[in-house]
Amino acid sequence: MDSTVVKHIEATPNICGGKPRIAGTRICVQDIYLWHELHSLSADEIVDAYPHLTLADVYAALAYYHDHCDDIHHDIEAGRVLAESLKKHYPAKLQQKLRGSHVADDSVSS
Repeated sequence: MDSTVVKHIEATPNICGGKPRIAGTRICVQDIYLWHELHSLSADEIVDAYPHLTLADVYAALAYYHDHCDDIHHDIEAGRVLAESLKKHYPAKLQQKLRGSHVADDSVSS
């Protein structure tokens, strides 16, 4: 890894599933990518939302993403597949309660 990126990006097996993340945080490179590319947040907007990050952190994460985009997309897809599997095997209890509820009004019962 480039020395600038090394200062800002780390991966530790027992933290965030070993995914690359901003050093000293639990914010993964894939999070920065998703916020920037899919939610159209600028680097400044990301720093405004997470003031413990620096612009250098965000740009290092984006640089890391562009150097490892296949790996990052693989991690994103694996997470999506896991979430879908968990939804099928462990449906939300609130949804189960709502489906079983035949309350005539929306008041809170005691």
